[in-house]
Parts: sequence; C-alpha cells; structure tokens
Amino acid sequence: MPISDATQRFTDRVADYVRYRPDYPPALLAWLRDEQGVTPDWTVADVGAGTGISSKMFLDAGHRVIAVEPNAAMRAAALEWLGDNARFRAVDGRADATGLPGASVELVAVAQAFHWFDPEAARAEFRRILKPGGLAAIWWNSRRLAGTPFLSGYEALLLRYGIDYTSVAERYADDARMRAWFGEGFRGAACFPHGQKLDFEALRGRLLSSSYAPKVGHPNHAPMLRALRELFDACARHGTIDFDYDTRVFAGKVP
Repeated sequence: MPISDATQRFTDRVADYVRYRPDYPPALLAWLRDEQGVTPDWTVADVGAGTGISSKMFLDAGHRVIAVEPNAAMRAAALEWLGDNARFRAVDGRADATGLPGASVELVAVAQAFHWFDPEAARAEFRRILKPGGLAAIWWNSRRLAGTPFLSGYEALLLRYGIDYTSVAERYADDARMRAWFGEGFRGAACFPHGQKLDFEALRGRLLSSSYAPKVGHPNHAPMLRALRELFDACARHGTIDFDYDTRVFAGKVP
C-alpha cells in the first residue's frame, strides 16, 4: 500500500496490533508530569490514537482523553477496549483535521504516528485546538537495530523481506528535525529504555502488526516467517527473546 494511503495501512492488522504492540514506559508519563507540568486535569487529544495504547496510559493517570483516529477498524478497537470509561471518547479525524473545537485541549499527544503526518498541516491544526499555554508531546518507540544477535538479525530480516520497510523507516524524524518542528516553542526531549519479552507467537504477531510486513499470499510472507523462526530458535533464552526499544519524546508549545 502506498505511503499516501497511511490511514488505511493497518486496517487488516488490527488484531495483531492490539495483542502485540508495545506500550510506553512509566518514565515517559513521569517526565511529562515532572518536567513539563502536565497534570491529570489536562484534557488530552491523542492524535493518531490507533487502538488506544497511549490513550489508556493517560486514562490510567486520570486524564480526559479524546482519541482522534481516521482508521475505522482501529478506532473501533479502541472503543471496545476503553469505551466504558466516562473520560474517554473517540472521534473520526486526522492530524490536519481533528474535528475538535478550537482551544479545547491542554495537551496534544502523538504516539507512534507523527511520521505519517504532514508536519506543517499538523502544526497548524495542533495550534488551533490547543488552549493558550497548552503543549504538544510527540514520541515513539524506536526499535534498537543492533546490540544483540537477535536485534541485528531482525533488522536484516526486515531489510530482506519487508515490502517498503526502508521507505517507512526513513520517515521517522531525527532529533534535529523535531527540534526544528517545535522551533522557538521547544521545551525538552528525553529518551527512556523500554522493551518486550516475547515468545515466538508474540514475536510473530509483533512482526505481522507492522505495515511493511508482507501478508499471506505475498511471495515474501512464508520465507519471512521461516527466517523468523530460525532467528528465534537461534537467539531465544528460556523460550523468549528481548525486543528492545528506546522511547524518544519531544515536547513544547506549538508556535
């Protein structure tokens, strides 16, 4: 699927996404609270909320959360998971057209989704919906590409079998681009270690939740899964592997 169709890339991967995608480290929320002054009375617009992983984090901390998600299947999964919480609602919207009223939220949160946005259009929309003094926080789990035989082998597997893996990977912004996006509004950045301990079923689901993993019927699908099994068998200890990330976060006002 072309990069331009980003809102639909995960439609048929929702089940794996719900079960196997990582959450975010508690240190992230502590940093937003202690270093950026985010408090539980702030209303959060979780833009590109997906299945609600980041929304759940804010709900557990006492926030009111509006999940903004254009993909109907992912939005339905978030509602099924979190819809019983009176402080949660989900809306059909995009980063450049959230559908939210102007000056209506104190925090715009973007988790694992900013690389799909038009940065300039998103900035204009975030500025519109933020209350005076409000902040944007943008973060993602950055998978470590090396450091263990498994991590190096997994990266090689994606380079060999992934459909458009390189194109997607190149969309993630580096520190300089994120600081430039915030401009004079930049308030801070941090990086926290995070990870998952996965058995083979979970590792397989984690891989298949990725938009660049070839699906059943694609010539790369079966060879990819065979290579994954071989990699797991070579690297697993006590039936699991460590899938390591660095969670990178950037925060500031939106000029």
